[in-house]
Amino acid sequence: MSRKLTPPHIGRSWKARWVMRRNRILGSQAFQDWAARTPIFRTIARRKAARQFDLIAGFVYSQIIYLFVQSGLIIHLRSGLYSEEEIGNFANMERDSVARLLRGGAALDIVESPQDNYWTLGQTGAALSANEGAMAMIRHHQLFYSDMADPFKILSQEGGCESALASFWNYAGKERGNHVEADDSIGYSELMAATQPMVWRQILSRYDFSGHRKMLDIGGGSGAFVEAIGQAAPSLILAIFDLPGVVPFANARFEGTPLADRVTVHPGSFKQDKLPAGYDLITLVRILHDHDDEVAHALLGKIHASLPMGGRLLLVEPMADTKGARAMGDAYFGFYLKAMGSGRTRSLSENRLMLEKAGFSSSKPIKTDLPIISKAIIANK
Repeated sequence: MSRKLTPPHIGRSWKARWVMRRNRILGSQAFQDWAARTPIFRTIARRKAARQFDLIAGFVYSQIIYLFVQSGLIIHLRSGLYSEEEIGNFANMERDSVARLLRGGAALDIVESPQDNYWTLGQTGAALSANEGAMAMIRHHQLFYSDMADPFKILSQEGGCESALASFWNYAGKERGNHVEADDSIGYSELMAATQPMVWRQILSRYDFSGHRKMLDIGGGSGAFVEAIGQAAPSLILAIFDLPGVVPFANARFEGTPLADRVTVHPGSFKQDKLPAGYDLITLVRILHDHDDEVAHALLGKIHASLPMGGRLLLVEPMADTKGARAMGDAYFGFYLKAMGSGRTRSLSENRLMLEKAGFSSSKPIKTDLPIISKAIIANK
């Protein structure tokens, strides 16, 4: 049982006083009843009530989406209109279950019925069906949900060593990450390959990679990002640095392709090993936030040391304190990374301060189309 907190006797700013008064009013049942009855406040009251219920029911919503993705309906319904009976046959569900699922999906705009008794994707479902990375995360979230069944345990444990996510991302723990075998990395390598494109697409058209001679992608996994850059910048020499257990996946991607002679795969752990030198551009795509401050500081220091004068570091990842996306950066990733056992999202200013401390002479943000998915910073040595 939690203890009752006694408010400290401190001087309060005008904003703190205003917030406390606001909360006393909003927390009053009498005020809520009055607002719901009063025309000028009724719309706001209903919107706030709906938002409150969304917070309560969010897990159920996500499980409904999981059903559409995991059953294959999200892809099947792209091709046309189907009756409830046809959908039930495809998903191997009883009629009542299908009707319940479709009504729930319609409420979330996953599906809609533009013609009596026939169903297809709704606007949200249609957009989701084209995003393989998002669907891969939805499938993967069953691990996260099992950990979040006891969020107190997640917050109390050190390093996430007992969590399902820590076992899945087996490179991330404080005592792991240096000797990951290929068999152990299959799951997370496949997930990274599926989900990273929605991150690096935010920078692909925003930065001129052809202005560099040689690029090294740290933590590049199976090489999807390097492959995309290789096509966008035909003269750029490319390399990946990642754990030995991941190297076979990158080699398999490029073997027998036109990029085979342009891509070098370096095995190693940035926690232990020196980084390869001679690259005038180093990239970190959704890597830094996976690691605690001590590891992140050390990595940035190694990157600075390995770059030539005038070399650059490109950092691309979700960041905290993003306008319109605080729930993603601070709530979702805050708990995801805690369950994983390593890392935290940092704000744009925090990342730039870390780059300055690592010795970079300057840094600036690069505007991305969807900051909720990722922001970007370019830093100069």
